[in-house]
Amino acid sequence: MDENEQLVKHTRELAGRCYERDVLTHTPFLSPADLAAVYDAMRKDGENLQARTFAGAPYVTFGGYEDAERQCLIFLPSYEDADTFVQGEEEESQVVSCLRADPVNRHFADDLTHRDFLGALMNLGIERDRIGDILIEESTGYLFVLKDMADYIRENLTRVRHTIVTLKEIPNRACTARPKFEEIEGSVASERIDAVIGMVFHLSRGRAQELIEAQSVIIDGRTAWSGGYDLKEGARVSVRGQGKFRYLGVVSETRKGRLYVKVQKYV
Repeated sequence: MDENEQLVKHTRELAGRCYERDVLTHTPFLSPADLAAVYDAMRKDGENLQARTFAGAPYVTFGGYEDAERQCLIFLPSYEDADTFVQGEEEESQVVSCLRADPVNRHFADDLTHRDFLGALMNLGIERDRIGDILIEESTGYLFVLKDMADYIRENLTRVRHTIVTLKEIPNRACTARPKFEEIEGSVASERIDAVIGMVFHLSRGRAQELIEAQSVIIDGRTAWSGGYDLKEGARVSVRGQGKFRYLGVVSETRKGRLYVKVQKYV
């Protein structure tokens, strides 16, 4: 049994436990690829994804803030609906906690990055799936973690690189940091993934195709196998060694049939 099969089996068991016992259950943090694997399994089981139920249990995805990249799949008991859960989770955590990490002395603090915080957390022996998104605002880090790990992290994470930090758990809604991006517009012949990648990263169509053939392009958690795939509005694209962007769609069309498209490129 491969990792995706194990993930789907475990998720199905969590959904079944929620349905049978009428209790809240949840997965650890899932990457976009993990979520894609679970959704594919739901489709094979004949589930209607718009109904947002799995094995009889309603579910919601949540990662601490709207549009988080890494999210938990949370199965809800009969006495709790998705809107109520999310509103409550933003105020007082049941599943996902937000830890704010502040340098003790900002004047001497390192210019800390996502990688620095993630490395410090994993050096504590914490598995990657216990950690969600990590956002940086000036010298402060906002760490989304599973609720059951929050106290352990607060007590043990005292230094990131050479910077001494203090941690405080805050309501999820109190995190104002968001991923940073720049909007890019450009002209392409079509919405094919190879054409859009070439425009965003200033690559030739041939180089874009090479990256696709090397399985270096991920669209909404799934590997892109063909440059002929047309991007859909809202698609998240990750290109190994180049970066990530969200496709915002067609802005306009020229008289000669070329398309002006817009993306959000993460920086």
